[in-house]
Amino acid sequence: MRFDSHVEALLAASVGLVNHLTPGHDGITPVEAPSGRERRATCARVLVSLGRSPAVTPTQGAELAAYAVLVREVYVATATGAVDDAARLVNDLLRRTGARPQLDLAPDGWGLHFHGPDDGLVVGWSAGIAAALALCLGSDLAGVLGICSADPCDRVFVDGSKNVTRRFCSTRCQNRVKAAAHRRRP
Repeated sequence: MRFDSHVEALLAASVGLVNHLTPGHDGITPVEAPSGRERRATCARVLVSLGRSPAVTPTQGAELAAYAVLVREVYVATATGAVDDAARLVNDLLRRTGARPQLDLAPDGWGLHFHGPDDGLVVGWSAGIAAALALCLGSDLAGVLGICSADPCDRVFVDGSKNVTRRFCSTRCQNRVKAAAHRRRP
């Protein structure tokens, strides 16, 4: 990947929120959006920062789940080649979250981070994710946002490969597709 570790962490969080909080299919089984305690625990696992898992309230879990649905739309638009639509969606996310750049001192030096106006859990992470998606779309890296090519899987991923050729959300989906292709050979 060609981003700093902060942006990579935000993109990973976007993938985690979309893949674990939105309904769809993981290639083997349908994925239901979690609710209640399970949703809060999922958010806490996904939003680990500097080794700390946040305490997520029921309201925050619901807000993050709703945000994940919007972020999924960005991945879908990008993966289908509708980059203009993806850019409009990201601009909307940036406006909604009030993302603003700020230099923060970290153990390894100063880094550019994006915060929302209140820097609470939901707005803080949402603003950062919106900014990370904007950095992808505003560069030659729009193609790193993808949706799994293994039918019927619809999980998303960020392609960190050098040549940006990743097609699958996981090794499991990749192996499943390769095995099916092998079985079809005469």
